[in-house]
Amino acid sequence: MAKHRVALLPGDGIGAEVVAEGVKVLKTLSKLEQGLGFEFTRYPWGSDFYHKTGRMAPENYLDKLAKHDTILLGAVGRPDIPDHITLQQLLLPIRRAFDLYINLRPIILYEGLESPLKGYGPGEIEILFFRENVEGEYSPAGGRHYTGFPQEIALQNVIFTRMGCDRIITAAFEAALKRKRGHVTNVTKSNAQGYTLVLWDEVFEEVAARPRYKKIKTAKFLVDAAALEFVRRPEIFDVVVASNLFADILTDLGAGIVGGLGIAPSANVNPINDYPGFFEPVHGSAPDIMGKGIANPVATILAVVMMLEDLGEDRAAKRLHTAVQEHMAGDQRTGDLGGTATTKQATADIIKRL
Repeated sequence: MAKHRVALLPGDGIGAEVVAEGVKVLKTLSKLEQGLGFEFTRYPWGSDFYHKTGRMAPENYLDKLAKHDTILLGAVGRPDIPDHITLQQLLLPIRRAFDLYINLRPIILYEGLESPLKGYGPGEIEILFFRENVEGEYSPAGGRHYTGFPQEIALQNVIFTRMGCDRIITAAFEAALKRKRGHVTNVTKSNAQGYTLVLWDEVFEEVAARPRYKKIKTAKFLVDAAALEFVRRPEIFDVVVASNLFADILTDLGAGIVGGLGIAPSANVNPINDYPGFFEPVHGSAPDIMGKGIANPVATILAVVMMLEDLGEDRAAKRLHTAVQEHMAGDQRTGDLGGTATTKQATADIIKRL
């Protein structure tokens, strides 16, 4: 029996609620799929842990996580702790230490959901975003000087490496080979960032010129123009690759045009190392609805689909994805999708469809 060791990081706010629903689905699948099993370890790290210890997680937390096959996170962040502390002491170090350089974020308009953009139906918006995940604008390099004085200086160094650009862009092209449209869009801002993103653009052109990708069509948009086209003509995008910051922003916009953050999953992976992948909903901790039982579990459950795919459990992943699709086409959706179902009722509907 394949028994996958799953580290659970419920985190803050609604994180515990949606992770619990993800676990329900995995336990159900383990009963339905012969030879599939899971071993769960829950870690109580996050804002409560910070208030008790002064840290978001213990010093050896990366060593603990590295012993697992995969990681499922709920959410990180709370209004009583600055966001740069919650992220820099828990989530971002996982991505960097495990070199999870690919952040996959699918943007799909599913049947049953209505886009705020006029004239778009199910399947007419289907974008796969490749976000560079460990360098770029979120590089932990910089500092503050003369703090508190009028001449205070804050520096944030943006770091791009040729290797980092090459591997994320190559991953995007590899994905395009498996998709019907076979198209990759480069989102950049090299007209203004004349060193880092000029390097990015050069590497994109080098990758695109490789014989393996001769059938892949390409396009290039500056990030501001890409934001416009996401709203004006989202159907022109297939696979999109962008830097850490640009992809972070554009995928939230993308979620908005297909139903909201309640259905937006993400995967943090490295296909060639031995560290566990890290799967999470794109949404935050939503403290305003914490404990009300109305959070949408779909983003987390779709993240579970991506986790199963990463673990090589393709049949279970497909089965769960189908159940989620049927759920969203049905009448048991949560309030953010126009329904009245609670968090638990939405999950129960998905499990019923399994």
